[in-house]
Amino acid sequence: MNNKMKKVLGGTLLSASLLVAATTHAGDADSCRLVRFTDPGWTDISVTNALASTLLDGLGYRTSVDLLAVPIGFESLKKNEIDVFLGNWMPAQQAFIDKYGSNVDNIRANLEGAKFTLAVPRYAYDAGVQSFADLGENADKFGRKIYGIDPGAPANGLIQKMIDTGEFGLDGWRLVESGEQAMLSQVQRAVRKQDFIVYLGWAPHPMNLHVDMAYLSGGDDYFGPDYGGATIYTLTRKGYQEDCPNVAALLDNLQFSVEMESEVMSGILDDGKDAPVAAREWLVANPDVLNAWLDGVSTLDGQPGLEAVKRHLGLNEG
Repeated sequence: MNNKMKKVLGGTLLSASLLVAATTHAGDADSCRLVRFTDPGWTDISVTNALASTLLDGLGYRTSVDLLAVPIGFESLKKNEIDVFLGNWMPAQQAFIDKYGSNVDNIRANLEGAKFTLAVPRYAYDAGVQSFADLGENADKFGRKIYGIDPGAPANGLIQKMIDTGEFGLDGWRLVESGEQAMLSQVQRAVRKQDFIVYLGWAPHPMNLHVDMAYLSGGDDYFGPDYGGATIYTLTRKGYQEDCPNVAALLDNLQFSVEMESEVMSGILDDGKDAPVAAREWLVANPDVLNAWLDGVSTLDGQPGLEAVKRHLGLNEG
């Protein structure tokens, strides 16, 4: 091979290497620097928002989280006021997908194996309240109240529909709407006194570790089969993948587990840590997840993302 051919081949290989590097670590435009999340005020979504935000901070982005009820969050995605929603619980939020599906992009399922339906303390279950159909027969013991979560949540609407139609003997009952923490405080007070209480329960959540509880059967028509078995999806505003492909690549990599989320949630609810602190500590203790989550993801300015996030977390890169 003569020198001229070597130079041509060398230049070709260099160009190919640069192309591969650019493809793997493309970065994003500066307009993508701020990534805006929405949080309905649920601890599990606070956890996933915090995990994603910690990674994005290490990649050179800035993040914000707006506390918005689910209907407002969807409307904000439609209006391009929010970029990312990590808490699309399905099928509970099907009505919002029916309304806003053409205004958002579904990136991926980020959690499978979740569940969401009515629950009671174990002593109430052992006393015979084991299905939705048993509630009406024990109305006086429950004070004819079902404790839901924040106003506007789709699950509250399902409960109200059951009450309005008198399903399961619930005519005359009342839905008590409140935030997640207020609802759980009410449950804990009832448990201390061994009072009967029925409430929305779900996993992932440390409530399953700290309250001896049982999920009620028979609510498939409202919450779906398998005790309200749910899959949670990542949504973005329409066109966000095209506008900010590097952030979108990270979102496409993010997949969580019930155990993982419950562990981080325990740091928040049990130990009183802020979500970003609990998320960072979990990532430092479980760095292996970074390899998959940051595969093909760069910093904002196009540098290798995995190394940058490890530095951000104070991890050894060896």
